[in-house]
Order: sequence, then structure tokens, then C-alpha cells
Amino acid sequence: MKKRFRFLEHTADAYVEAYGASLEEAFENAALASTEVMTDVEKVEALTEETFVVEASDEPALLYSWLEEVLLGFELKGKLYSRFEVSGIERISGGFRLRARAWGEKFDPEKHPSKVGVKSVTYHRMEIVKKPESVTVRFILDI
Repeated sequence: MKKRFRFLEHTADAYVEAYGASLEEAFENAALASTEVMTDVEKVEALTEETFVVEASDEPALLYSWLEEVLLGFELKGKLYSRFEVSGIERISGGFRLRARAWGEKFDPEKHPSKVGVKSVTYHRMEIVKKPESVTVRFILDI
């Protein structure tokens, strides 16, 4: 299995680097890494599906808003996600739109070990690096 993300050195927060062959795949792996910060993602079953539509003014804001939606799913609905499919990122008037689906289940403290709580996504050190064959995104989660 190819490497999907890794955690970089940071003194206090979770600094994540996620990869993909496309921007969509890099965003999927960024969301997966965000869940891994909170719990062991392999213990989260893909039992229910949710649809997301996120809009933002630019690609970094789109990454921020996408990850925020994933975190809000946990904070507001008690949902954890273990599988993500970003079906498209398109340029629209005034910015970008992301369409995605995520699969997961309700948080169960008996089944899903807590690692650390994520307070928020940040723009600090956020970057999107596009190369002909790959995309890398980096971001920090405030924990």
C-alpha cells in the first residue's frame, strides 16, 4: 500500500503532510490523517455514508473548510469517518467547490480509542504543492 500521509515534527500541534496523485486524492488523505490524529482509523467501520459540498475562495481555504467539515462531523454529530471520496474539485464563480462522500460510524469510546482532541484546523504553515504526477498538502491541526 502506498504512503497516504505522515506526521511531521511540531512542538505542540499535529503537523500533517498528505499525498495524492491528484488534488482530490490529497484532500481525501488529509481527511483520513485528521481522523487518525483523533483515533485509530482502522477501528472505524464504514457503516454510513454522508455527502459534503464545500465552497471556498481559494484552494487553501477549500482544504481548511473540508477538514473543518470532517472535524465538525465528530464535534456536532459524534461521527468518525474512515473512508473518503472527493469526487471533484471545480473552479466556480468566486472560488472553488468540492464534492465528496465520507463513510464512517458513530463514535463509541469502547471501540474507538481516543488519541488527542482536535480543536481546529489552522492556516499556519498550510501549503499545497502541485507537481505533474503528485500533489502534497501540509497543514497543522490545533490539538
